[in-house]
Amino acid sequence: MFENVYSLKIINMKPCNTFIWALFALLISLTLSCGPGKNAPGKEQTAGSSVWSIEKAQEWGKTQPWLRGSNFQPSSAINQLEMWQAETFDPETIDRELGWAAAIGFNCMRVYLHHLAWEIDSEGFKLRMADYLAIADKHGIKTIFVFFDDCWNPEYQAGRQPDPRPGIHNSGWVRDPGDLLFSKPELIDVLEAYVKDVLAAFKDDKRIVIWDLYNEPGNSGYGNKSLPLLQKVFEWGREVNPSQPLSCGVWKNDLKELNAFQVANSDVITYHNYSDAANHQVMIDTLKLHNRPLVCTEYMARKNNSLFATIMPMLKEQNIGAINWGLVSGKTNTIYAWGTPIPDGSEPALWFHDIFRRDGSVYKQEEVDVIKKLTGVQ
Repeated sequence: MFENVYSLKIINMKPCNTFIWALFALLISLTLSCGPGKNAPGKEQTAGSSVWSIEKAQEWGKTQPWLRGSNFQPSSAINQLEMWQAETFDPETIDRELGWAAAIGFNCMRVYLHHLAWEIDSEGFKLRMADYLAIADKHGIKTIFVFFDDCWNPEYQAGRQPDPRPGIHNSGWVRDPGDLLFSKPELIDVLEAYVKDVLAAFKDDKRIVIWDLYNEPGNSGYGNKSLPLLQKVFEWGREVNPSQPLSCGVWKNDLKELNAFQVANSDVITYHNYSDAANHQVMIDTLKLHNRPLVCTEYMARKNNSLFATIMPMLKEQNIGAINWGLVSGKTNTIYAWGTPIPDGSEPALWFHDIFRRDGSVYKQEEVDVIKKLTGVQ
């Protein structure tokens, strides 16, 4: 399962003609269908309000600082359920670790939700979201919340979550809704209620900067099987019509139908790239032609030469949001690379992700020095 997810992750390890031409083909198809005055592919499938105009998106971008930060999961939680369930919600760890983020100049975290935690206790779930937002705001940190996710384990259950499997990247992370939607199609009614309830509760909350509706749709071999839910979650979002922009990040260049829908229906464009600077710049150049603000919501994989020293300055110079994976080494085991487990659980010589150890010390001081210089922290 882990190797399968690894093979589906965008992004080639180095620039190559195949990647460039695939992106170019995607650009041409999108430009022809999304040009000024034309309806974008799939746009007619949304209901309620419509995708923001380019002008509105650009005005939003002008009001934002340069967004920089991490995908955030407290080190005490192996997955989204352990983060958000009442019995394991951990505000003390969240407060401590967001304090470390603020100390190096980060001002934005991307945080995954899970519908099952809401389904069990919808009011308590929203109260915990509010608690999280209050802690983040205390540290000057805005939030990108993520609803659905096609990555890692297909099955999940409430209650006690599994312990980490030694040396395995994201051994306990769970999809949402995962395979359950295909075996229980009636789940779609629960998912609709969940998305609309959460959006309605926080639709004007200025501490939330973007709603990321679906992480990596089509991953785990789903492909276009994820398209109906992707279309639905945008429809639900437009019906609620929050003041914050809606988005869904493109991540794999050959998922053409999904990519076209994502870009056409996102108010601001988000994307993932775990490759080197040259490859990353090709993706930026492609997406820039849509004339909307850009936020990279996943990057930084040391083994792949996606580094703070090379990627973060490039993103700052072009005023593109820079949200790396992740912040603190913990139960998610994301210091280990995709598909390359270390069965004895020993620390890898080269961390794949993450910045801090659980005691607050840093993995590489020179990286933190780069971050602090870019964020203006002395």
